[in-house]
Amino acid sequence: MKKDKKAKANNQVEEPIILDIPEEEIWTYQIEGLAAPHVNKPYKHFTFKKIIFIISIVVAVSLSVYFSILLIANKDAFTYEKLDNGNYQLTKFSNTGFIEEIDIDYVTSVEYDKENKDPETNFTLVKNEKEKVTEIKQFAVNEDNVLKVVNIGPDVEKIDGKAFYSCWALERIEVDENNKYYCDIDGVLYNKDKTEIIMYPCNHDEYLRQKYGYEAEIFREEVTEEYRKQIQTYVVPSTVKTIGEMCFNYANLRDIYLPEGLETIETLAIFKLHEPQAEDWNVASLENIYSYKPKGVVADSTFTSQEALGEVYNSLPEGLKYIGSDAFSYNQALTYVYIPESVTHIGHHAFWDNVYKEDGNLKGLVEINVAKSEEEFDADEIGDQWAPQYDYLLFKKTINVNYSAQRK
Repeated sequence: MKKDKKAKANNQVEEPIILDIPEEEIWTYQIEGLAAPHVNKPYKHFTFKKIIFIISIVVAVSLSVYFSILLIANKDAFTYEKLDNGNYQLTKFSNTGFIEEIDIDYVTSVEYDKENKDPETNFTLVKNEKEKVTEIKQFAVNEDNVLKVVNIGPDVEKIDGKAFYSCWALERIEVDENNKYYCDIDGVLYNKDKTEIIMYPCNHDEYLRQKYGYEAEIFREEVTEEYRKQIQTYVVPSTVKTIGEMCFNYANLRDIYLPEGLETIETLAIFKLHEPQAEDWNVASLENIYSYKPKGVVADSTFTSQEALGEVYNSLPEGLKYIGSDAFSYNQALTYVYIPESVTHIGHHAFWDNVYKEDGNLKGLVEINVAKSEEEFDADEIGDQWAPQYDYLLFKKTINVNYSAQRK
């Protein structure tokens, strides 16, 4: 019985409470125990409270900015690791946001002038000349949007090929002439005997524009032949045997001349060359890969004429042996590639995403020409999906490979 009564009690429906409020009092009616409505009535001390609220927000934002600046100021811009021989390796450079040029020669620190509140000028770079820097670690300078010039000191003997990765503002890497291991040609980094080109800075074209007197970036539709030769053409010297890993990444180049005698093009060496545009940063620039058979030593990287280079042909160079993974990926302005018989290794995705679809047609690198027969080619070290493939939604197409082809 008790259980039934409890169940019955639980099933009872309470009568709804209905407030009988006169229509003319609907916006001012006060329920007992609750505050009266503030309709058309000013809040007490409203202006004062508003001022306090605004001041609180301003103080909070100011403190946030202050501590952010303080954090940057107290963060070490240069991080080093001491080597077994007592010298140092630069492991990380964290830009304060205003450092446009650095020397890599001695252990360096940033000292701030507390009296100067201008973050662009309130610091100096101080060197300890008792502590030499002789190595630069991979990704030591990474994703930097401010740094323009790097000066390599005389005692630096080891630079990782990925030391200056995606430094978008970097225009020049200059090497002390007394360095026994490295040198530069007009701001492009090489090993000392110029058998390897290591790094073509991402923003080197800006330096060249200043050098040749162009005031600003010239976009694709405005490019003259003279501008193309001076800014967007690069001649790899005839002494070079290796194009280093990530060497030409994101460079603004349309034409590259490679010497016969070049043997190795490393992983990501000529990856996604692009032309900055007013509305679209991601416009492919690389249109031609030429090779040349020099009459003598070609030491200058500046293009003057094809006649000055000797015999020139549209192809990868005869004698080339090794093409690394993603070596030429994302170069959709490229339309012709010929792979000579000397090539015995092609890494995976070496020419990936060099084809695209426009107006219903495939464009870009729609075919590749190979000197070897298909049987000879298959016997080499060939990585997966080395040839371009158009792949979008349900439409997939691998481009044609013409074996036993003749060079154009």
